[in-house]
Amino acid sequence: MRDPVPAALGLLVFLLLPGEAAQKPAPCERCRELVAKFNQGMVDTAKKNFGGGNTAWEEKTLSKYEFSEVRLLEIVESLCGSSDFDCNSMVEEHEGQLEAWWLHLKKEHPDLFEWFCVKTLKVCCSPGTYGPDCLECQGGSRRPCSGNGHCSGDGSRQGDGSCQCHVGYRGPLCTDCVDGYFSSLRNTTHSVCTACDKSCNKCSGPTSRDCSQCEVGWVQEHDACVDVDECMAETPPCSDAQYCQNLDGSFTCEDCDSTCVGCTGQGPGHCKECIPGYTKESGQCTDIDECSLAEKACMRKNENCYNTPGSYVCVCPEGFEETEEACVQTQAMGNGVTEEDPTQLPPHEDL
Repeated sequence: MRDPVPAALGLLVFLLLPGEAAQKPAPCERCRELVAKFNQGMVDTAKKNFGGGNTAWEEKTLSKYEFSEVRLLEIVESLCGSSDFDCNSMVEEHEGQLEAWWLHLKKEHPDLFEWFCVKTLKVCCSPGTYGPDCLECQGGSRRPCSGNGHCSGDGSRQGDGSCQCHVGYRGPLCTDCVDGYFSSLRNTTHSVCTACDKSCNKCSGPTSRDCSQCEVGWVQEHDACVDVDECMAETPPCSDAQYCQNLDGSFTCEDCDSTCVGCTGQGPGHCKECIPGYTKESGQCTDIDECSLAEKACMRKNENCYNTPGSYVCVCPEGFEETEEACVQTQAMGNGVTEEDPTQLPPHEDL
């Protein structure tokens, strides 16, 4: 039904792409993908090219088209991309079997995956079974691993059938609870593990009063596990430049504001003391404007003072030359030279 891909071309692709060849999907996965595309093709071709209004004619014609080779060809032609060598090879190798199923076996075996991948090609197993002989998974094929885990190799011809338990479960059949979970339901068919309260390492119920052992960072108090406030310890857990923030079962050390010398919390309003150049004002550390103080910060004659965060700078105005004792005028005022605003910082290169 389709022209075979030349063997030489397939070999060339294999040699040129060794990395891709090494990462080819397992045979079962490839078969699953092919069946999924075939089923999608059936959906896409259902009632295709009809809808003209002549219901009686359409029903008669659709009945012929539904099981026709024409429809099969349309489905098969859409299964693989032109560059998908593995898919095309698989279709070409097993096209006769797909055609036999379509024309003669579909009604008797409506599940294409079960007939094609499991029973015919024998590259997959039915759900709940594993390995070369499709043995039942631990706990049985109906509810592998008690429904609380994944069976190794489930649905494939690989794996050993052992249980990989979901979070909260353990044991060969995933029926037991790990620390931090308690059994909220247990009978002959089902086992349900539910998370303990966050304060519990082990428990018999959902609240902090059901703890049989407290989690790290919690302590037993009045028949319940309560959070330990590490920030209230006699020896502070954080450095002098940090403040302690208590968390459930733990704590964190956060840096003080840059204006603080020691602090009790976030921001300049929680400083114990202020760094030089700052002072407490309305409860928080604010910059001192040294240029506005009664005592002059800049002592040389004609020198301008400019405030900066936490400090100040003394700069001679434009048209003045800096000496050790004073700023000496180098050109007469009025010759295009204007007096500077002492509240505005001069250009960066003058500082």
